[in-house]
Amino acid sequence: MKASQATIEAARQVSRPYRVDNGKKFHLKDWDPADTGDFDEEDKARAKTQLAEGIEALSGLQDRLYAQDRWSVLLIFQAMDAAGKDGAIKHVMSGVNPQGCQVSSFKAPSDEELDHDFLWRCVKQLPERGRIGIFNRSYYEETLVVRVHPEFLEGQKLPAGRVTKHIWEERHEAIRDFERHLYRSGTIVRKFFLHVSKGEQKRRFLDRIDDPEKNWKFSANDVKERGHWDDYMKAYEETIRATSTPESPWYVVPADHKWFTRVVVAGAIIDALSSLDLHYPQLSDSQQAALTESRRALMAE
Repeated sequence: MKASQATIEAARQVSRPYRVDNGKKFHLKDWDPADTGDFDEEDKARAKTQLAEGIEALSGLQDRLYAQDRWSVLLIFQAMDAAGKDGAIKHVMSGVNPQGCQVSSFKAPSDEELDHDFLWRCVKQLPERGRIGIFNRSYYEETLVVRVHPEFLEGQKLPAGRVTKHIWEERHEAIRDFERHLYRSGTIVRKFFLHVSKGEQKRRFLDRIDDPEKNWKFSANDVKERGHWDDYMKAYEETIRATSTPESPWYVVPADHKWFTRVVVAGAIIDALSSLDLHYPQLSDSQQAALTESRRALMAE
């Protein structure tokens, strides 16, 4: 089913306010994690309806993306713990054909991965043409967690003299160049920072501790990392400021209300896909003739 213009316009309206095309004047303090745009608590039902319509639209757009086999889409999700990355991916992509979508999660690098440059392990998981790739964390960990914990650099076996005071700017530059290369090659990149407040993260951590069915989600290390909150916020701010471009924008998505987070994420993906010239392949005259002959043969059975 083709996405209606009304659905596409609604997707743009709900997502565009959270898009960062140029990070030059970006300051994280200007973005409210509890924002719900034009929605309020009474509008949850309306948001649920818009999400359902968005999921249906995504299904149709992804079907054309897969059939056309020209473009690929890379969706990158970054966030503090308990911001709702997994839930957003699960709900927003629920209507997408698994055959045309792949999810890659990046945790602590392996010994093999440490023997390569910091982009290598992510390059291996890039989506093929016609497919949507989802990175649950990504090469951006190298300017976020590694920046907060610079001791991790020691395990990366970099040659002497390569770890300078400019390393973070150099990695930002490498990422910009890499994403520019992807754009030129037909891979559309959209990056999501699910921006949860420190207070809401605490509430979700306590919920994981108090609810036996959610105990498995909790890690004591999450609380330990929470102690570096201000350092992480600075790292996110500088990373978004340095790597936001019109071709590969960031979306700073309010994450204190999961129902709104999902609407914004869905809207941004619809906006990206609808900007492409997606259509089913056109058959040549000889292919059309073959279809006609095949139909004749089937009817003659």
